[in-house]
Amino acid sequence: MLASLVNGRVLTEAGVVDGKAVLVENGVIAGVVEAGAVPPGAKRRDLNGGLLVPGYIDTQVNGGGGVLFNDSPTPEAIAAIGAAHRAYGTTGFLPTLISDDLSVVDRAMRATEAAIEQGVPGVLGIHIEGPFLNPKRKGIHDEGKFRVIDEDALALLTSLKVGQTLVTLAPERTTPEMIQRLADAGVRVAAGHTNALYKTMRQALDHGVTGFTHLFNAMSPLTSREPGAVGAALESTSAWCGIIVDGRHVDPTTLKIALRTRPLDRFMLVTDAMPTVGMADKRFVLQGRQIVVRDGVCVDDHGTLAGSDLDMAGAVRNAVAMLGVSLEDAVTMASAAPAAFLGLGAQRGKIAKGYAADFCLLDERLNVTATWIDGIAR
Repeated sequence: MLASLVNGRVLTEAGVVDGKAVLVENGVIAGVVEAGAVPPGAKRRDLNGGLLVPGYIDTQVNGGGGVLFNDSPTPEAIAAIGAAHRAYGTTGFLPTLISDDLSVVDRAMRATEAAIEQGVPGVLGIHIEGPFLNPKRKGIHDEGKFRVIDEDALALLTSLKVGQTLVTLAPERTTPEMIQRLADAGVRVAAGHTNALYKTMRQALDHGVTGFTHLFNAMSPLTSREPGAVGAALESTSAWCGIIVDGRHVDPTTLKIALRTRPLDRFMLVTDAMPTVGMADKRFVLQGRQIVVRDGVCVDDHGTLAGSDLDMAGAVRNAVAMLGVSLEDAVTMASAAPAAFLGLGAQRGKIAKGYAADFCLLDERLNVTATWIDGIAR
């Protein structure tokens, strides 16, 4: 049945426009038309003057709604995490597994396949963040789980039957040839938790790395004589950089400088969210360690960062308020940029004919008041 979203402002590729209606049919945008051109038989949804933007896509979601993906790598857990984040505008996400045994990675990948096949809303694939990382930049990850990518691991990482696979690895802990084999098999490869020298990172970029996981955090810094992973990231105009904009993971001034070095649409807002998102209880256990939210960030007893309590609606608001970017650019970093990174740029992340009908409706404070996934509202 044809439906129409009317009486709202719409963020299109031409910017925010008034007097338009968005037509939706079979989960796809059928057109953006003048309000007076809505077909008579279309079901109408009044947006009451709200701002309709593309639904947000989060490529790094460790948990939400009291659920940690590592603790429960099941379709039910993925559904609970997705439901918690949908309230904050996330209409597409990658459940993210923190470094663990390969048996757990296998369970998580099979759960992701099942979730997609069962139609769990918003699941676009899986992000496997480790265990192929550098202990010198381990962050909160358990280095006892770390390992190198051998043939068995390669077979597992390339085994997802539906959806997108994103793997975060430390390039210096593998070879350019192994990175190329992952990329050739369709895996999205990002560098993270890495102590790589600039030369090593450049080789990795030339052999299939297309992303950087939480830029600046847990990676070799830009210094006067060694540009490191950060220098390679900022120099690249093609790779996508995930950024956590909560004012704590990275100083806003540092991020503002970074935004001036490369195209804005090659930055992605990510949450690195933990189970506390959507919950009043701001404590949880991560692989045996007690984690608590302090000043908006998750930390262990030693003060080590352990993901975030950030949601995508907050990330968009922070990008505007802390980084001084326009709303249009902030939404691009939350929607079109991650869609393009995942190879879904022709299907998701924009309000245009032929794209998935994934939207969120914002009020004047950029809070989310409604969402749609594949044309289905909540």
